[in-house]
Amino acid sequence: MSFLASSVMHVDIVFENGVEHIKLLKGINDEHGGVIVEMKEPMAPEVFVTVLRDSLLQWKHQGKKGVWIKMPIGLVNLVETAVKEGFWYHHAEPNYLMLVYWIPETGNTIPANATHQVGVGAFVLNDRREVLPLQLLNFAC
Repeated sequence: MSFLASSVMHVDIVFENGVEHIKLLKGINDEHGGVIVEMKEPMAPEVFVTVLRDSLLQWKHQGKKGVWIKMPIGLVNLVETAVKEGFWYHHAEPNYLMLVYWIPETGNTIPANATHQVGVGAFVLNDRREVLPLQLLNFAC
């Protein structure tokens, strides 16, 4: 199975005795010292596990903390592989599953998924003591 550039990147690691060519998951750094990976292309689970393990080693070496993998429903065959490597479910939406992993050997600080919505309302009182009630009816979180 071939890789497309948006999910996997090729990296050369230089060692004392030579250079090793490896494939890593392509991710973006988040604002909390973690990495966010959005899987897009299918790959065989036996290929995915190698790329995932190499990626985790690289991120640990870089001092990353949390790893988030957004797994679309079409790549459900890779979920079991990720879970066996230590990932767990964070949340799910109709089209994807968000998997997370905590790298450091310290307490996990990945926040729980939000389960509630907060409504907003207000009363406006004018100089004639008339009240205008306001309520935000529908909003996206």
